[in-house]
Parts: sequence; C-alpha cells; structure tokens
Amino acid sequence: MRKLQPAHGGQDPGAVYKGRQEKDDNLKLALAVGEILERNGIDVSYTRTTDIYQTPFEKAQLANQAGVDYFISFHRNSSPKDNQYQGVEVLVYDKSGIKYQMAENIVGALGELGFREIGVKERPGLVVLRRTKMPALLIETGFINSDGDNQLFDEKFQEIAQSIADAILGTLDEETVNEPLYYRVQTGIFRNRENADRMLYQLLEKGYPSFLLYENDLYKVQTGAYQQIGNAIAMEQRLRDDGYSTIIVTK
Repeated sequence: MRKLQPAHGGQDPGAVYKGRQEKDDNLKLALAVGEILERNGIDVSYTRTTDIYQTPFEKAQLANQAGVDYFISFHRNSSPKDNQYQGVEVLVYDKSGIKYQMAENIVGALGELGFREIGVKERPGLVVLRRTKMPALLIETGFINSDGDNQLFDEKFQEIAQSIADAILGTLDEETVNEPLYYRVQTGIFRNRENADRMLYQLLEKGYPSFLLYENDLYKVQTGAYQQIGNAIAMEQRLRDDGYSTIIVTK
C-alpha cells in the first residue's frame, strides 16, 4: 500500500501566488496520481482527501499506523521573489535505497514534460521524511510563484500525474525484478485476526519460525522463507506430520 500526502490544507494554504494556493494544487495532483495507481492494481490511501489541516507529525503517524510500504508527499515550491526560479525536485532523507531510485525516476519523468530538473536533494530534517518508518519522498512539482511552471502544471496536468504514477510503477517493477524469490509454507488463512493469532501462537510454541501476513483483508499464517524449494518441502512435510494442512507459496 502507498500513502499519498497532499501537503498543507485547512487554515494552512502553503505557498500563495496571485490567489493560487499550494494546498489546492497538492490535493488535486495527489488524487490524480492515486487514481492512476489504483487503476494499475496498487492499494492507495491518503492523509487527506478534503481541505483539512494536519501537522507534519500527524501525517507521519498516519502513515506509520497504516503500515504502508511507501510515503509520497506532494508539494509545490516557492522562492523569495516571483519568477526567480523554476523546476522540479524531489527531497529524500538520504540518497540510498529504493526511495532514491524512485525520486530520480520522478525527476526524470517530469523533466521530459518540460520542467527544469533541479534534482534529488537530501533533507533529513523534514518531519515527514525523518519520522516515517517506510521509504519516503517529497515531490516539489514546480514553483508556484513561477508563471512558466504554473503554465506547465495547468496545461500538462494529466501528463504530470501520469508521469509521476509511471515513475512510481516503474520503480516498483524494478524492485520486484531484483527481489529474490522466497518459498513459504502457509498453514492457514483467516478473516478473523483472533483465529490467525491462535494458530500462530501454537506454531511458535512448537518452535516453528512462523509469522502473520496481512494481505487483501486476510490474515495468512506462514512459516519460513526459503530460497531453495527443497527446504520449503522439508518444512511442509514436518508441518503435515504435525497435523497441519499446508500449501507452499512464493513471495
């Protein structure tokens, strides 16, 4: 699941230029990107879908509590003087891991639409990047007090949303390709968390390396994570001898 965070909101308009408020652009773009991601099979949640205010800490906490895989914050930049700067940049806690690759892909995709590419920058002091427990990035989609960037934002809005979504999806595809394949032995699948916990605790008490996976509104009790299918088959036989119905799954 991905958490999309339209920055500012409510009594906090963000940057303002000629009556244009950053909070409105952020929400509009986050919803548009989210819709595209959902059409491509990605579960998406939002810190806000209406004009409400939340502190940066609250936004980070919402993402942590939801247990999302990625946190993406939508902003528009601003400068001390009107039409002083223009361009897109993406901010990250540090330049490492999947978040950095995703950030680079987003900057490049927006650059192809005509935005000046400022690049990817480290901002470890930002709360939404520092307090989130998952890979997080903050997109600055052009300067709101740049007439040129605003023209691009308005005239190519759907292309911008599509480009950001494509960059996210492309990065996720790259990650999937590079991930090793693991075999796990599944002993139960439940809609009720208590039933899943009951089986999990029983397995753990017997010394099995078991865990609980929540996926598609279901609780799955699984054991082991093996790169060799033979090891998974051996574990499956142990569990079957112990009276469990099993199936080998991959992740």
